[in-house]
Amino acid sequence: MAIHSRAPTQARFKRTGSEGAKQLARRPNAKDGYPSLRSWTMAQVRSKNTKPEIAVRKAAHALGLRFRIHGTDLPGTPDLVFPRWKTVLFVHGCFWHQHHCERARLPKTNVDYWTKKLQRNALRDKAARKLLKRSGWRSAVIWECQAKEAAKLDRILRRLFDASGTNSQQHSR
Repeated sequence: MAIHSRAPTQARFKRTGSEGAKQLARRPNAKDGYPSLRSWTMAQVRSKNTKPEIAVRKAAHALGLRFRIHGTDLPGTPDLVFPRWKTVLFVHGCFWHQHHCERARLPKTNVDYWTKKLQRNALRDKAARKLLKRSGWRSAVIWECQAKEAAKLDRILRRLFDASGTNSQQHSR
C-alpha cells in the first residue's frame, strides 16, 4: 500500500474563489524576462531539432542510413554526420541561409541589419563547407523547402548515397 505524503498538504494550500484568480494573475509571463517582444520572438527560433531537420533524419533512417547528429567536432556543426561515407548534411532554413526561393524574402523593416546578418550567415556556411572539403569530407545542403516534400527529399538522399558510391557531387540546390 502506497502512502501519499503530498495529499494532505495539497488540500491545505488549495485556493478558492477570487484568491486563486489573484494568484494566477501574479504569475510572471514567460515574455517578461525579455527587453522586447522581438527579443522573445527571436529567442523562440530553434537551431537544433527543427521540423525540417527531423524530417531529413526520418527519411535518412528509413533508407537504412545511420548517422550522428550535430557534429560539434566538425566545422559548421553539421546537422547529420555520416562517418561511413565521410559525408555531412546541413539542413538550412531558407530565410536564415538565403536560399533562392520565396521563403527567403528580406524583411521590409531594418533592411540594413538583416542584409548584413544574412550575408554573414551565408559567408560562414561557405567557409565551413570549404574547411570540410579540405578535410576530406563531402558536404551537402538540404533546404527547408526541400524537406517539406517527402519524394524530393528521398530522391536527394538516394542520389547522395547511391549504392555504387560513385556519386561524389555536392548537391546544394
